[in-house]
Amino acid sequence: MAEAIQTILSMSLNIYSTSHSITRLPSLPFGWPTRLRNCPPETLLWPVHSTRQSIIFSRRGRRSGCNAVGLEGMSTPADTTKKKKSRYEMENLTTWLLKQEQVGNIDAELTVVLSSISLACKKIASLLQRSSIINITGAQGTVNIQGEDQKKLDVISNELFCNCLRSSGRTGIIASEEEDVPVAVEETYSGNYIVVFDPIDGSANIDTSLTTGSIFGIYGPDQQCLVDLEDDSILDQAKEKCIVSVCQPGSNLLAAGYCLYSSSVFFTISIGSGVLGFTLDPAYGEFVLTHENIRIPKTGKIYSFNEGNYDLWDEKLKKYLDDLRKPGPNGKPYSGRYIGCLVGEIHRMLLVGGIYGNPKNKNAKNGNLRLLYECAPMSYLIEQAGGKAIDGCQRILDIKPEQIHQRTPIFIGSLEEIEKLENYIS
Repeated sequence: MAEAIQTILSMSLNIYSTSHSITRLPSLPFGWPTRLRNCPPETLLWPVHSTRQSIIFSRRGRRSGCNAVGLEGMSTPADTTKKKKSRYEMENLTTWLLKQEQVGNIDAELTVVLSSISLACKKIASLLQRSSIINITGAQGTVNIQGEDQKKLDVISNELFCNCLRSSGRTGIIASEEEDVPVAVEETYSGNYIVVFDPIDGSANIDTSLTTGSIFGIYGPDQQCLVDLEDDSILDQAKEKCIVSVCQPGSNLLAAGYCLYSSSVFFTISIGSGVLGFTLDPAYGEFVLTHENIRIPKTGKIYSFNEGNYDLWDEKLKKYLDDLRKPGPNGKPYSGRYIGCLVGEIHRMLLVGGIYGNPKNKNAKNGNLRLLYECAPMSYLIEQAGGKAIDGCQRILDIKPEQIHQRTPIFIGSLEEIEKLENYIS
């Protein structure tokens, strides 16, 4: 066997020194691995790149068993080449969460909480698709704590979120845009995670079947604020004050994400190590990983402001927008896009870059968006993807909320676009 190998090695050096073309091998010597000896010589090729460390055969024919084979114990290029992912190979959200738990990125309780949120999003997506059919469009006839008219789906989606989080047995406190005060979960005292969410962002778009979404953020437990509950589970003022102390700045978020309801249902999440996107496969009812390690472009050519409020804004901001509308070095101005749904704006921005702004104005001194369950989770995602989010003076994630429904101005998007804005308004 050793003599046969030495003969082949010598032959390879002679062939390679005289030609860089692929040459057919003669019949293989006795003692060569049976797997190769059974292959017809005309199906075996001698590769251009051959060394004393490895001899690789490749086949022209389609005979089973005549695949590329190297000498036993010797390395081949296939050993160092990353395995190509099959188009049929899919990873769903549940599998991904379990893998994160196995490597210690999240614990078992957080895995359950995130799975419960994804279930709520699937239910909401189903209701939105059938909303006109089952007559759940239009106004509910009630007003939330911010004085906004509630849609039927605002109320229904809030209940869905709350029920999914309660049934998980891992959530201690819930704060929602649609709830007057934080709600403590009575079913468990061991579940300490604090979940803040907006069940339906952009609910004004529901009746016209435009983009909507859900936003969520998850904070860690605070043992000092686990209080005894009364029968109705609604915290009184003393307990609410305790919860306000739990409402930490966005920099303390353990996880955050959103679910986009549009032409597809898209679940975006970060647990502090990048941003990933999962698309709902309606055939299986599973969120499938489709976007790994989402990175927002450093620049973009789209700006998104509600310019109906232009005359109410600061002069410095007006100057910034005026300049965006002027042709740039390429002869084209920035494109203006406004969806009326924060989830839709952030989703587009993550993929193509740009800037979104909801500034303060003469009628809204503190802006329009809520810090706790809209601005902080979205800012967390954007920063994880390499972007930046500010209120015009400071980083959004550094602001500690003083009230559950506190509002804040926000400018969020590509890093260089936000820095360009800061040069105007600072």
